[in-house]
Amino acid sequence: MRLLRSSAVVGGFTLLSRFFGVTRDILLAARLGAGPLTDAFFTALQFPNLFRRIFAEGAFNSAFIPLYARRLEGEGSEAANRFASEVLSVLTVSVLALVVIAQIIMPWLMYPLGPGFISDPDLFAYAVLMTQITMPYLLCMSMAAMISGALNSHGRFATAAAAPILLNVVLITVLLIAPGERRDLALWLSIGVTVSGVLQTSWLYMTARRAGIRLTFRAPRLTAGVKRLIVLGVPGAAAAGVTHVNQLVSGSIATLQEGARSWIYYAERLYQLPLGVIGIAMGVALLPALSKRLRAGDDAGAMGGQNRAIEISMALTLPAAAALLVIPDAVVAGLFQRGAFDGSDTDRTALALALYAAGLPAFVLIKVFAPGFFAREDTLTPMKFAAASMLVNLVVGVVLFFGPMGYAGLALGTSLAGWLNALLLGGTLVRRGQFTPDPRLKHRLSRILIACLVMMAALWLIVHYGEAPATSVLTAQLGAALTALVWMAGLVVSGLGVFVVSTLLLGGLKPQELLGALKRDSGAAVTQQRPDGTDA
Repeated sequence: MRLLRSSAVVGGFTLLSRFFGVTRDILLAARLGAGPLTDAFFTALQFPNLFRRIFAEGAFNSAFIPLYARRLEGEGSEAANRFASEVLSVLTVSVLALVVIAQIIMPWLMYPLGPGFISDPDLFAYAVLMTQITMPYLLCMSMAAMISGALNSHGRFATAAAAPILLNVVLITVLLIAPGERRDLALWLSIGVTVSGVLQTSWLYMTARRAGIRLTFRAPRLTAGVKRLIVLGVPGAAAAGVTHVNQLVSGSIATLQEGARSWIYYAERLYQLPLGVIGIAMGVALLPALSKRLRAGDDAGAMGGQNRAIEISMALTLPAAAALLVIPDAVVAGLFQRGAFDGSDTDRTALALALYAAGLPAFVLIKVFAPGFFAREDTLTPMKFAAASMLVNLVVGVVLFFGPMGYAGLALGTSLAGWLNALLLGGTLVRRGQFTPDPRLKHRLSRILIACLVMMAALWLIVHYGEAPATSVLTAQLGAALTALVWMAGLVVSGLGVFVVSTLLLGGLKPQELLGALKRDSGAAVTQQRPDGTDA
C-alpha cells in the first residue's frame, strides 16, 4: 500500500528530526534548565513555532494540496505552477506584513503571550526581544509549507519531511559552541531559529526547481484560485492547528507559575515525538491519497485507506501512550535530569507528560480523521469542532490551573480537548457515511488494546520490584545521570518487546503485511481492498 510507504518516508525523516530535537532538548535542559529565563525563551520560540506546526504539519496543505493536485492532474504542470506562484506571491506579502506588524507591537503582544513576565520588567523586555528575533521564522515556514505541499503532490515526501532537521542541527550547534551566560545563550538560540528558517526555505525551493516545479514571484493578485484557497485555508488552518493553539494558550497561562512553562515544554516535546512520527506523517501522506481516490470516484477505496491509516497509527500510538502513562518519570529523568535540570523538575515534568499521554491517541486520530474532511474540501466543519475543543481547553485549563492542579491542569485540559475534537470528527464522518470501521479494524484494535494492557502490567512490575536493586548496582558503576538513561532504555526495550510479542500472538498486527506494504509498488498506486478491509 503506497499510503504506508509514503507515511514511512515522512515518518522516518520526522523520526530523525525528532531524534535531533530530543538531543537539542537534552542540551537545553542541561544548559538552561527550568526557570524564568527558560520560560521566556520558550515563549519566544512558541509563537513562530505555532505557525510552523500549523503550516508545515498539514493545516496549510489541507487546503492547498487538493487545489494544486486538481490543476496538476486536470490541466497540467504549467497551470499548477501558475497557481502555486500566485499563492506564493500572496502568501509571502501577507505573512511579511504580519511579521513586521507583530515585531512592532510585540511589547503589547507579550502581555497575553507571557503574562507571568509582567512583574519583572527586565525579563519581560528580554522576552520581547527574543520573540522579535524569531518572528521571521514564521515567514520562512509559510513559504516552506507551500513548497512542501507542491512537492508532496508530486509524490516527493522526503525533502519536505527532512527540512525541519536543519532547525535542530543549527540549535544543537549553538548549544555546543555558544559561550557566555544563560542570557547570551538564549539570545543566540533565538538568532539560530531564524537562520534555520532561511536554510530550510532555500533548500526546499532549490529541490522544487530540480523537480520541475517552477515557482516565480509576481505581483500578488487575488485570483479565483487564491480566493478559493483562502476560503478553504483559513478554517482548515484553524481546524488542523487546534492542538498547537491549545498549547499556545496553555503555555501563556503557565507563565504565571515560575518554571511551569518549562515543565510543560519538556513534556510536550516528549509526547510530540510519537505524534510527529505517526500522526502527522500519516496525515500528510493520507490527504493526497484520499484526494486522488475521491476524484476518481473510488469512495470504497478511500474508506479502506482511512481504516488502514487508523489501524496502523493506533498500533504505533497506543503502546507509546500506555508506556508514557506508566513510566513518565523514568523517561524524563533518563533524558533531561542533569546539569541545571534537577529532580524536582523531573517530577513536575513527568506529571504533565502522563496527562498529555492520556490524550496522545486522540491527537493522532485528529490527524487521521481531518483529511477525510479536507479531501472533500470541507474545512468549515473541522473548524467548528476545533473551536469547541479550544473552548473546553481554555475553560478546563483555567479552572484547574487556578484550582487544585496548578500547571498540571493545563495538560489535562489539552488532553480532554483533544478527545472531544477526535470524537466529533470521527462521529461526523460515520454519520455522513464517509467512514465505517470495517471488521478488520475492530478485530485488530481490540487485540492491540489487550497487548497494551499486558505491556503496562509488565512495566509496572519491573518498576515496582526491579528499580531499586537495578539502579543501585548501575549507579555505583555508571553515575546517576548515565544510570537514569540506561534504566530508561531498559524499560523502553522491555516494554516494546512485551508489546510486540503480545500483539503478534493476539493477531493485532501481521509483520508480513507491514513488510509488503513498505515495498515499492510496481503497479497500482494503492492496493484494492474488499468491503471487509481485506486485500483483493
